[in-house]
Amino acid sequence: MKCVVLAGLLAATLGWPVVPVSAQGSSTPAGSAVLGSVTLTRKVLADGQPLAPGTYQVRLTADQPKPVVGQSPDAERYVEFVRGGKVVGREVATVISNTDMATLAKYRRPTANSSRVETLKGADYLRVWINRSGNNYLIHLPSAA
Repeated sequence: MKCVVLAGLLAATLGWPVVPVSAQGSSTPAGSAVLGSVTLTRKVLADGQPLAPGTYQVRLTADQPKPVVGQSPDAERYVEFVRGGKVVGREVATVISNTDMATLAKYRRPTANSSRVETLKGADYLRVWINRSGNNYLIHLPSAA
């Protein structure tokens, strides 16, 4: 394991691309990464499909929506909500670096490698905010009727 870490540090120092290797037997598809687990406190919609209250694993996919004019190509990514090993929902997450978030957020942010689920003003949306690997992933889920 030390050799893998040292090789990764050497590659990063020299500017070589680093391709993550998933654990053998992992159920995470290639090109995706687990961001963490979140507990939704009420029924919401993800891409128009209902998500029941409960705990979900949130997985970042390699899929990206087409950027609008002037938007960075990495500004949004699709995430999947996984429960019981099955993808039960998918939604777009806005991706903001920790550096940029420091100037944008005026209130408490989740600490590194943690998440927060918040009901937004008016109770029309839940915001899932995940801080992982130097990026913030903001997912806005409308309340289900």
